[in-house]
Amino acid sequence: MAIPSLTTPRLLLRPWRKEDLEPFVAMNADPEVMRFFFSPRTRAESAAQLSAAMEALARRGWGIWAVERPGVAPFIGFIGLHEPTFQAPFTPCVEIAWRLVRDAWGQGFAPEGARAVLLHAFDQVGLAEVVAFTPRINRPSIRVMEKVGMVRDPQGDFQHPDGPAEHPLSWHVLYRARARDWTGWSRIS
Repeated sequence: MAIPSLTTPRLLLRPWRKEDLEPFVAMNADPEVMRFFFSPRTRAESAAQLSAAMEALARRGWGIWAVERPGVAPFIGFIGLHEPTFQAPFTPCVEIAWRLVRDAWGQGFAPEGARAVLLHAFDQVGLAEVVAFTPRINRPSIRVMEKVGMVRDPQGDFQHPDGPAEHPLSWHVLYRARARDWTGWSRIS
């Protein structure tokens, strides 16, 4: 199956390359990048995640794409679609996820790429809904969800099963985007 690349005015969301491993490992080991996760990722965990992302893209033609700024930076992170493996009231589902290197923060890249991914999810993949979730203290990701037109579902907020109940990162907010009423169609920028 051919793996599509997605383009925006400033970004290329593309299949992964072998040379993405080192910057991916560095990004996942950065404590500041990973501050809203239970812990940074080890090299082995990052390699396994990259391998799974490559396999899912090859198998389905959609998934988590590597993100680059053509002519500027060959790798600034990832944005894409993922099927969570944990159980929650809203699973099974497809979530949109992103993670960018620190140098790419605050420049609008996450919403720009996320809009392209949502458009692809609804128009090309044919998904009826995409969710996003994050710890309730992760204001930067919540802003991205809102900028791309996702809607908060307070009834769907949950305690992430991968963390201890008393941990401040355990409690997550849930956002939804539905193809039938997504308002991001005209906001690809």
